[in-house]
Amino acid sequence: MIIKKFIAKTEKEAIENAKKELGEGVVVMNVKTVKSKGFLAFLKPHMVEVTVALEEESEKYTAAVSAINNVIASSQNKAAEPANPAPAPTSVPAQAPVQAAAPEPVARKESSAIEEKLDSLQSLLEQQLQKPEEDKEEKAAKIEEQKEETETDKFMRLLHDTMLDNEVDEKYAQEIISEIEQINKPNIPFDYALANTYQKMILKFGKPSAIEPAQSGIKMVFFIGPTGVGKTTTIAKIASKFRVDEKKKVALLTADTYRIAAAEQLRTYANILEVPFRVIYTVEEINKAIEDFKDYDYILIDTAGHSHQNTTQKDNMSNFIHSVDDKVEKEVHLVLSATTKYRDLISIADSYKEMADYKLIFTKLDETTTLGNLLNLRLYTGASLSYVTHGQNVPDDIEDFNPQKTVKRLLGGKN
Repeated sequence: MIIKKFIAKTEKEAIENAKKELGEGVVVMNVKTVKSKGFLAFLKPHMVEVTVALEEESEKYTAAVSAINNVIASSQNKAAEPANPAPAPTSVPAQAPVQAAAPEPVARKESSAIEEKLDSLQSLLEQQLQKPEEDKEEKAAKIEEQKEETETDKFMRLLHDTMLDNEVDEKYAQEIISEIEQINKPNIPFDYALANTYQKMILKFGKPSAIEPAQSGIKMVFFIGPTGVGKTTTIAKIASKFRVDEKKKVALLTADTYRIAAAEQLRTYANILEVPFRVIYTVEEINKAIEDFKDYDYILIDTAGHSHQNTTQKDNMSNFIHSVDDKVEKEVHLVLSATTKYRDLISIADSYKEMADYKLIFTKLDETTTLGNLLNLRLYTGASLSYVTHGQNVPDDIEDFNPQKTVKRLLGGKN
């Protein structure tokens, strides 16, 4: 009996190699999947190991098993006898008849080795020939469970993990990968899979929505958001862009009567830009400002940064925002820090959604290495992104939101 293992990419190929070497009479005894070895093994497909046996003569399996059992019994009976100098056989061919007389005595250690080899051989033979139908079903199920992962699958898993490393929420990362897998063809090249993912994520972000002039008259823009996210500095940057770069007429208002420092900061920026500045306390004062600045292009309004859980302050802010609904064209921008935890961002976004529909501005991109929250909030709220800021310098550290640059970062690239 000859027993030998063959390794190939597929079971069929391994069996064909066995037949070429040993002949058509080989019997498949075991099939299993083995991992590739060597450099970059994780990118290589798994291999299939097939164990085959070949009878050197045409004895029946029952005769082979009977002979094996006789040798095992004989080895066990003689294990305790004194060692004989004559060498013990290390293997027993399946076709060799086993004599009724006991074999030459062997040492206990050598007897045990023979016994282990015969036990192993007998077990393999019995596994192959016993309950063939059940074995086939079990084998098919095992192959299905260990279905070979393609290199494209591994690459998509890498993209998924990269998104998670950038703090894209698991729900959205899996959603994107699932959508890409539906359009990817089998064995698609990596660059095509990456391009599909890149384009899909850009579509998820949608078109940026920076502030544009009103179709007619003045555009009033409210900036809302929690304390400490940089609303006042962001307003100064946008005002500078309109005033200096686009030569627009801009007025600055603040409804933040809780923090004197914030009002004075915005007043300072207004003086530098040589634009009007006012502190407003009531709806009437907002209406007065609309009348006084009716020939302007933009009125930018800073609001109090308060806890999003303060119902009274939220109601007051909502009244301010909606008091101009039938008077001017308006926009509302929710200013958020990219360093805030996603769970807190959800709570903030839900709270301010009760006030008005808004666009998103993310600040402090220079203070974080991950940008997943930009995509998370975009998909969670459905709100467009307008600007991002990345420093305190006015007016330099602000830019229109760039989905291409952001997606590149989310997929592990560098700007």
